[in-house]
Amino acid sequence: MIIRPSPAALAALLLCTAALFACGQPPEESPAEEPVLSTDDRETAERIAHEHAHDAPSATPAVASAPRMPVVARAVEYGELEGVPLTGYLAMPEAESAEPLPAIIVIHEWWGLNENIRAMTERLAGEGYVALAVDLYRGATTEDPVEARGLMQGLMGARDQGRDNVRQAHDYLVSYLGAPAVASLGWCLGGTWALETGLALPDRLDAVVIYYGNVPAEEAVLAPLQMPILGLFAEDDAAVPLAGVHAFRDQLAALGKNAHIEIYPGVDHAFANPSGGNYDPETAEDAWQRTLAFLAAHLRGEDHEHHGLHE
Repeated sequence: MIIRPSPAALAALLLCTAALFACGQPPEESPAEEPVLSTDDRETAERIAHEHAHDAPSATPAVASAPRMPVVARAVEYGELEGVPLTGYLAMPEAESAEPLPAIIVIHEWWGLNENIRAMTERLAGEGYVALAVDLYRGATTEDPVEARGLMQGLMGARDQGRDNVRQAHDYLVSYLGAPAVASLGWCLGGTWALETGLALPDRLDAVVIYYGNVPAEEAVLAPLQMPILGLFAEDDAAVPLAGVHAFRDQLAALGKNAHIEIYPGVDHAFANPSGGNYDPETAEDAWQRTLAFLAAHLRGEDHEHHGLHE
């Protein structure tokens, strides 16, 4: 029998675990060897590093806006890699639900699982979902673009471990929390990994939302995907070239996949990131509303409504 914690139980545990992210950092390790990357991965890393060279992941009022409904949130261990626990950030509505809620695997940008991502995870939970922010960097975060590039390249060189990470997150949400449907969603690096999650779980994931992530266009890579996909891209994005987005869109169409690719004119990479220099509030809000409608349709099978919660 699987014992699933209720939101009330999570609320009771919150005070005991809230300090986890504020505690000391993992012990300092010796420098890792430079990962061996493909030419495509090296070029991707260079483009993203150029786009974020002058950014800093500082939380802003735009990202810190309160969730639509009260939520409870805490650090959780959702799996294990190489004997080390995987610790993510779990948020869900405080109100009791008559049935298990659909879930979202939330995937961070190249800075790591930071305050911005935790705030967005709570915001998604406030829309009536269980939201689990995974940690692909396994405890590391940074505010320095040079360090962020190194972390991203390390992940690129350990793609199999990254896929194992998100598979365990999916198993946690389905087997432990009883989620009837699960989507992946991420921004920038996280957008790339939202699709990677779909590729790792081609017949088990229920939806994918990609915010300006680098995407493949090879038929053999995309053919196994069985879930609907929402892609939100920027016309002026130098980190995610428009030609690649068009190729991705066209290949999905040729394969008969259920996909909607929205390309916003006149905006740049990271248009939805309030801590970045390219933030565009109007475009970010439109993308958010499209995201909510897409999730409601494919995780709940309904229009953009909110039912089933006893507030």
